[in-house]
Amino acid sequence: MQRPLCCLFVCLLIVSAGLSAQTPELPYTTVNLQTLNDFKPAGNNWKLVSDVFYDLNKSGAGKTKNGTGILVNDFSGKSKDQLFTKMEHGDIELELDFMMEKGSNSGIFLQGRYEIQLFDSWAVKDPKSSDCGSIYERWDESRPEGRKGYEGHPPSQNVSKAPGLWQHMKIVFQAPRFNEKGEKTANAKFIKVIQNGVTIHENVEVTGPTRAAAFQDEKPMGPLMIQGDHGPVAIQNIKYKSYGIEPVTLTKLMLKSYEGKFQSVDDFNALTPKREMPIEILAHQAPGSRDKFGGKITGTIHIPRAGQYLLNLTLRFIPNETLPTNPNGAGELSIAGKKLLTITGKDNNFATTTTSLEAGDFPFELAYYKNFGFWYARSNDILLTIEGPGVQYTPLNQVIRIEEPVSEISLIAKNEPIMQRGFMNHHGIKHTHTISVGEPDFTNYTVDLRKGEFLQIWRGDFLDATPMWHGRGETQLSVPMGSVIELPGKPSLTFLADQNAVWPDSNATYTNLGYDVDKAGRPIFKYTLGGASVRESLASTDEGRKLTHSFTVTPGSETKEIWCRVAEGKDISVLPNGLYAINDKQYFIELPAATKPVIRNTAQNTKEMLLPVKATNNAGAVTYSIVW
Repeated sequence: MQRPLCCLFVCLLIVSAGLSAQTPELPYTTVNLQTLNDFKPAGNNWKLVSDVFYDLNKSGAGKTKNGTGILVNDFSGKSKDQLFTKMEHGDIELELDFMMEKGSNSGIFLQGRYEIQLFDSWAVKDPKSSDCGSIYERWDESRPEGRKGYEGHPPSQNVSKAPGLWQHMKIVFQAPRFNEKGEKTANAKFIKVIQNGVTIHENVEVTGPTRAAAFQDEKPMGPLMIQGDHGPVAIQNIKYKSYGIEPVTLTKLMLKSYEGKFQSVDDFNALTPKREMPIEILAHQAPGSRDKFGGKITGTIHIPRAGQYLLNLTLRFIPNETLPTNPNGAGELSIAGKKLLTITGKDNNFATTTTSLEAGDFPFELAYYKNFGFWYARSNDILLTIEGPGVQYTPLNQVIRIEEPVSEISLIAKNEPIMQRGFMNHHGIKHTHTISVGEPDFTNYTVDLRKGEFLQIWRGDFLDATPMWHGRGETQLSVPMGSVIELPGKPSLTFLADQNAVWPDSNATYTNLGYDVDKAGRPIFKYTLGGASVRESLASTDEGRKLTHSFTVTPGSETKEIWCRVAEGKDISVLPNGLYAINDKQYFIELPAATKPVIRNTAQNTKEMLLPVKATNNAGAVTYSIVW
């Protein structure tokens, strides 16, 4: 009985840690794409539509559908204007979705001056500073030929999708700084650029406007500009948070430390503190026991601007799974004498609130206690974050732990496919019997061998094995280094009474028989479904643009009808070029000529694509390709 309980306890820890990591945040400001009123007047190349199709195989074949919600640069006419927002920004956090036509080129210019390149870089092996996601180069005609362009920064890896698919870009930008005389004191900086979930730039300075900027000077504020004179592009879901340069600060911190076991922070009122000491960080820094203590931290909090603020408080010494009848700690936070946050310790270790705060300096008080410790929660740190009008998400006076530096242990497929067995997270759940396969052309995937489930695909670098191999392995996980598309993770093949029968979450008739390795170094998975034998393989094709998934089924004594589940998403639509778009153009499915799939609704309000495995001469086969 001991071992199952222990395993359950560890699983609870993993799940609760994942839940608490999702910190609430204030909403973004959305650029309205129901009209063009949020933009300055521009040429008629900029239009609003409800849907767009770009053919991944040829340029100039785009189609749109009347409506709103998607901004399109239509290159068919004479107008090729740039598009500027009426909004001007300094520091900003910007997110948007974009879609490229084959061979097309565009860009997002922060303040109209500093460009993040948008480009059709599908399957480019060695990205340059002209490829998608790059910080574009600066330009100086006076420099020698071949060196006129300079300071361009290519993305750390190419995670661009195929033309016609939606991609996501997040940019955290810091505007240049100027003194009272208007003299620049600090360069503009891209704090972080994330494309399709992968950080491709971090803390990159730009010394001045990049090539083709609308303005050659530098100023504290400027509009967003979308490039319109280079090629077709579609953009949707534009949102941002604009920030000022004055931060929230926490100063003059004093700690009153108490020792003992407490029922409430009100117990401190009848006690004399054991110690009183100035501190600079939010943590119980008083010497003495690491357990059975209490503290009251007071200080001054500076609020730069009046408005609604979001505060998040986490007492890291309280585990989420503490029994409600035996909490090991609690805490309360007050600003200007008003209690804003309370952690009881009975159900979790964090609290969050949105509250209205005036600008100015106000008394700050945080009281807390800890009655006992856990071997896995020994930290006495406190995490307090704040976000508000013009104030980006800020951890206040956080503890920075000095840890032994660890070099990344990465697996890269260089000249041939590479396979790695291990643990892998999928939709937040740890799968313990997986194999991941990486190809030299940066096309990768993971399969669960125990369940026969196709879990995920990703484009870019293969695996970070540091959490699995460093020391004893902190999480035992291998982590994809590229841009991941998580698939639903149900069995690929199963028996169905007919095409309307519900697809099962698991397959009781599945028996794993291991895998062979073909001449190219790729695995061929072997298993049985009831009395049928299956050989399953995946291979990168078309220089990494596709992942071809194939099944060969020998029915043997099996008489039930076998089906293959090709895809699931909130929508599945057939495109003019014969491809199927899955999940709002997240990826494409390519089927062999004349193959007609079954596309049906599910009880979860999604769509499924199925193919029957029809046996001829005691053998059946199914093949399809994923394109992204």
